Amino acid sequence: MRIQPFYDFTILILDGAYPSSVTLTLDILAVAASVSARVGAAAPRWRVYSTAGNCVQLGHGLSIEAKPLPKTSRADSSIWVVPGLGLESPTDIPNRMEQADALMAIKALRSHAQRGGTVAASCSAVFLLQSAGLLEDRRATTSWWLAPLLQRLEKRCTVDADRMVIEDGGVVTAGATLAQTDLLLYLLRGKFGPALADAVSRVLLVDARQAQAPFIAPSLLASGSELVDRIITHVEASLPQLPGLAELAARFCMSERTFTRHVRAATGRSTQDLLQSVRLGRARMLLATSRMTVEQIAEQVGYSDATALRRMMRKLVGATPRQFRPTAY
Repeated sequence: MRIQPFYDFTILILDGAYPSSVTLTLDILAVAASVSARVGAAAPRWRVYSTAGNCVQLGHGLSIEAKPLPKTSRADSSIWVVPGLGLESPTDIPNRMEQADALMAIKALRSHAQRGGTVAASCSAVFLLQSAGLLEDRRATTSWWLAPLLQRLEKRCTVDADRMVIEDGGVVTAGATLAQTDLLLYLLRGKFGPALADAVSRVLLVDARQAQAPFIAPSLLASGSELVDRIITHVEASLPQLPGLAELAARFCMSERTFTRHVRAATGRSTQDLLQSVRLGRARMLLATSRMTVEQIAEQVGYSDATALRRMMRKLVGATPRQFRPTAY
């Protein structure tokens, strides 16, 4: 009887995946294997499957060798990891989930999870988990610009776009494409201990990041919504005065409840979160492009003083005004 090899990770790659997401996954695992003995940890083992045969075509004309995903899979204890798909717009998601290779991946992920296995994905690949029915009644994250769509598609999921990595019931999700780094370090830390994950971080000079909030661009929160785009434009023009909910609802001819519901549906965030994002976005722009003092910038965006601005930046984006200043300043 042939003994099946043991793997810690199964990397499942689809056609058109982000090359950076794929190579980050493999590089992090390779570094982990090379430094494991130095920190007294076991060396991770992994295999690479694809839904496209022996050669997977990634984005930008690149390709990678992989084993074809078996049509029938056996139970295994490996963590299945899906790198981000190379999609540029929320409108691309539904059609991509209906393609034959995606349906194959969805079936395999569902089967692995139903057998008690752990599944993990970042960015647009999180929608494979959603399509497999694995996000119902769970908390999850994805790239912040895709979060509104994920919440609309899976109303029984609590989508927290601010978090970089979330684990809930054997389902691990991560934010934007380069959050694949955070995802792999998180999985290494959980399976092999903090010493190995920290050693990999030092070798690759990776800083620990807990949230996506510092990277959110207010103008992109609209995610194709004309209403939210108009709201953002109006709020930016109103600064330093920050319009209230009642004023905004009246301006756009809605009740406060309807207005709040539209904002939540389009952005996955509350109206107050949207207003604060616009406010802090203006502050960050001024910090990066002007020589105004922090006190002057606080006044420009409607905070009572620099202390209030610093406090809000630490709370919402985990950073201080100084961190957004060019070094030349």
